[in-house]
Amino acid sequence: MSSSAAFLNVEQSLTGRRWVGPDAAADRLAEAMVQETRLPLALARILVARGVAPEEAARFLEPQLRDLLPDPRGLKDMGAAAARFLKAVKGRERIAIFADYDVDGGSSAALLISWLRHFGQRATLYIPDRIDEGYGPNVPAMEALAEAHDLILCVDCGTLSHEPVAAAKAADVVILDHHLGAETLPEALAVVNPNRQDEDGALAHLCAASVVFLMLVEANRLLREDGLQGPDLMAMLDLVALATVADVAPLTGVNRALVRQGLKVLARRERAGLRALADVARVNEAPSAYHLGFILGPRVNAGGRIGAADLGARLLATDDPREAAALAERLDHLNSERREIENRVREEALAQAEARGVEGPLVWAAGEGWHPGVVGIVAARLKEATNRPAVVIGLEGGIGKGSARSVNGVDLGAAVQRVAAEGLLLKGGGHRMAAGLTVEAGRIEAAMERLGELLARQGAGAGGPRDLRLDGLLMPGAATPALIEEIEKAGPFGQGAPAPRFAFGSVIVTYQKRVGESHLRFGFSDGTGPAIEAIAFGAFDGPLGPAIEAHGRLPMHLAGRLELNVWGGRSRVQLRLEDAAKA
Repeated sequence: MSSSAAFLNVEQSLTGRRWVGPDAAADRLAEAMVQETRLPLALARILVARGVAPEEAARFLEPQLRDLLPDPRGLKDMGAAAARFLKAVKGRERIAIFADYDVDGGSSAALLISWLRHFGQRATLYIPDRIDEGYGPNVPAMEALAEAHDLILCVDCGTLSHEPVAAAKAADVVILDHHLGAETLPEALAVVNPNRQDEDGALAHLCAASVVFLMLVEANRLLREDGLQGPDLMAMLDLVALATVADVAPLTGVNRALVRQGLKVLARRERAGLRALADVARVNEAPSAYHLGFILGPRVNAGGRIGAADLGARLLATDDPREAAALAERLDHLNSERREIENRVREEALAQAEARGVEGPLVWAAGEGWHPGVVGIVAARLKEATNRPAVVIGLEGGIGKGSARSVNGVDLGAAVQRVAAEGLLLKGGGHRMAAGLTVEAGRIEAAMERLGELLARQGAGAGGPRDLRLDGLLMPGAATPALIEEIEKAGPFGQGAPAPRFAFGSVIVTYQKRVGESHLRFGFSDGTGPAIEAIAFGAFDGPLGPAIEAHGRLPMHLAGRLELNVWGGRSRVQLRLEDAAKA
């Protein structure tokens, strides 16, 4: 536990957490930034927390993609990949796209299909079944694709697929991926991957869709050299933004610029699939990173998790509004089914992990019959609940298939790959924030113990699992729509760039109303101005709802994230409550 005083002296909140705020040095830097830039103090605090200096503030708040986009040729094999791709396009060759079944894979495939459509060219889309085939290329599929095609593009997969790539003898194979590479690479024509062992790691934070986007940037450049015009790549950034957020890539550097621009494209509602998906999900406001990660992304993923593996990619790639509407409806239905399955597995996994103990460097759970399509989501829930890397494994026939999610600063993919190399896993790999693994049931305990040892060396488990980090204190009267609009300039917020969280001290709950089974809507004020609205999702699934209900009009400290609630053409400030404490 930190030796510094708890923020607002909250050592134990209603949810059992200690509040941690900016230290004195950060306060001084924020005050200095206000003096130099005239920005609001709340925004200055956020910039200081991001390591932004006063002279960099204006550029940070208005990132330009042209300043941040790397030269695609800086990635190894990029020249060969783009040249072979264009040769296939110009020669009207038969092209196949082998993609992963998640949002990143589907977005990567849709980027290529959309680009090819500009030239009136089609490609065969192949996405493996999660249960029957598993992740990545397999020998039978690659052999069959190679017999019928001249070029196979493996997107968001393939870097570790030595045998399947070797089996595709009749075609050229180009790999566009971001998963951690081994010491040797498959014998493909090109392997473009910022996480190859021989790359410098400067672009290791890119998702696969960004790698594909860079390949298309290079392809367009080569076309211009020949006096030809390629498709408008800026109009495709909605797909890159979706993949970046859904694949929990850090929203820093060029990723942040890609997502900002992609959200602008998404707001234009030009892509039939995303427009239809937003409609069935009832997204009737300007989309944010939250919508990508928690509303649209899970629905795109639903097909790969519990339905037909190619549904998400087909939705993202189609330009037919009727097909888009039908696919969106089906994915929305599958997502509801997925939630029901997930809830059951989550309850069992959390109980098991808590019984085992959640104070170490790794939390994990394994269960017979747990659906492999939801173990990744449940691992993310365990990670969020414990602030530890988490692994959740579904067992069937003596074999466990698991997914893992990491916390900032801990390279999970490398650790999983090492455990696999040591023989404790049948296979395993991934990237810094997420990984997959296959393990014999009898070796799970030993494998998880070894994985925990490797993660501990990286500092996993060193921080307090129940600390709540706050960006500062706000008076209710300062929480205005104008302030929120200023704060949003520091976004988008997500992985590696968490949304700012503020505290309101010694306020009174002015009214409260239960919403549905478990949510709480209420208002609060410090007595000097109008009340601010607040929403606490799932409040009655934990201690917050009952405690606020019973607390009456006694002073409370509240903590959460500010947002604009747009309804009926009006914008109102709303606090999305995360925690509370007695004042």
